[in-house]
Amino acid sequence: MERKNNQQPKLHIRKGDTVKVLAGDDRGKQGKVLEVNRVKRRAVVEGVNMMTKHTKPSAGKPEGGITKEESFIHISNLMLIDPASGNPTRVGRKLNDKGKLQRFSKKTGEIIK
Repeated sequence: MERKNNQQPKLHIRKGDTVKVLAGDDRGKQGKVLEVNRVKRRAVVEGVNMMTKHTKPSAGKPEGGITKEESFIHISNLMLIDPASGNPTRVGRKLNDKGKLQRFSKKTGEIIK
């Protein structure tokens, strides 16, 4: 479902959601979404898709060295964990009584906040 104003896609996950990784080296891991890039359809998940980064010494960080950071992972490889049941679920959207779209769990039918 695309928006008319800015043509950015609506995604099934948001920042702060808990997700499960479906594919890749970190398959089966769970983590919290730290950041979402809607244009590229990618997300950063806590503790998933770790990469090493070499940093030069600077005034703010005089030791420099090698650090591990989370990298982006494609949205299609993530599945939302239902907060109510704790199980992975597909996400749907339906209008509430005020005419606003809300996400809901396809397994339990409960609204996801």
